Amino acid sequence: MCTGGGSGIGRAVCQVLAREGAKVAVVDQNEAGANETAQLIGADASKAYTTDVSSSSSVRELLTNVQTQFSDVPTVLVNSAGITRDAFLLKMKEENFDKVIDVNLKGTFLVTQALARMILENKIQNASFVNIASIVGKIGNIGQSNYAPSKAGVLALTKTAALEFGRMGIRVNAVVPGFIDTPMTSTIPDKVKDSLLQLVAMGRMGRPEEIAEACLFLASDRSSYMTGTSIDVTGGMPVGL
Repeated sequence: MCTGGGSGIGRAVCQVLAREGAKVAVVDQNEAGANETAQLIGADASKAYTTDVSSSSSVRELLTNVQTQFSDVPTVLVNSAGITRDAFLLKMKEENFDKVIDVNLKGTFLVTQALARMILENKIQNASFVNIASIVGKIGNIGQSNYAPSKAGVLALTKTAALEFGRMGIRVNAVVPGFIDTPMTSTIPDKVKDSLLQLVAMGRMGRPEEIAEACLFLASDRSSYMTGTSIDVTGGMPVGL
């Protein structure tokens, strides 16, 4: 199951998981985007779900529907749902601060909590949760006094969940993307993009599928002794900026 599956990194994750034989629940608040991703994968391998991850009732309904329609409980979760509402800190509207925290951090918490409960109730012993964070959660970013803290929170939530769930057979890790070519970054002015690329050792933006491959590794048994960790996929963007 992948939230934010309607575009960008989430869509790439859905496609990579399906490529490896997974049945994928494509979750997004954007119904058209979720349906498009499911169509790209194929009806035999996926189903689309319209869900507001910041709403506990919407998340509970989602998981009930997924379990019913797939006749199984998801054992892989990628929390990729995320939004931006950028503004300088002194101009940041309270509602835009709250909305980003609600989707990016609270949404990750709600989906993680609800699926973990379902896994425990069904006595499943092997599951992997992967949270999509961001390099700005480590280094901050001008104009993102809501987004950067939300992603820092995702990193802290990842470590805490890993400690609590480790003996329950649930691994929890994070992928930390850098500057990735997605709809979220498409609105950045070219001049700003050029300046950001100066910070990337590889000199280019990352591709969504490059993040998806890292998620696949953490979702698979190839990372069976990894939990509570994060993998930076940034093209060499230094953390100590």
